[in-house]
Amino acid sequence: MDTKIFMAEFVGTAIMILLGLGVCANCNLNKSGMKGAGAVQITIAWGLAVMLPAFIFANVSGAHFNPALTIALVADGSVPASLLATYLTAQFAGAFV
Repeated sequence: MDTKIFMAEFVGTAIMILLGLGVCANCNLNKSGMKGAGAVQITIAWGLAVMLPAFIFANVSGAHFNPALTIALVADGSVPASLLATYLTAQFAGAFV
């Protein structure tokens, strides 16, 4: 297992999910300052939630943050199959955290 790839995918996925779901909660909670915000705010925030960890971790792990993308890259040969378990474990663990 490559520890650098694992940590980059773990932290990157956790940041992406935290920021993305945070804005969705912020737009739906009754006592929130953004209550009633629309799809534009949510879309911009999700875009930033994906972009921020991608900029930080792209050089380390490729910034997949999505098991479907990782599996597709293994299938086309861009990522070695020996790293599949490392990527998937980190992504699922990061999303759960």
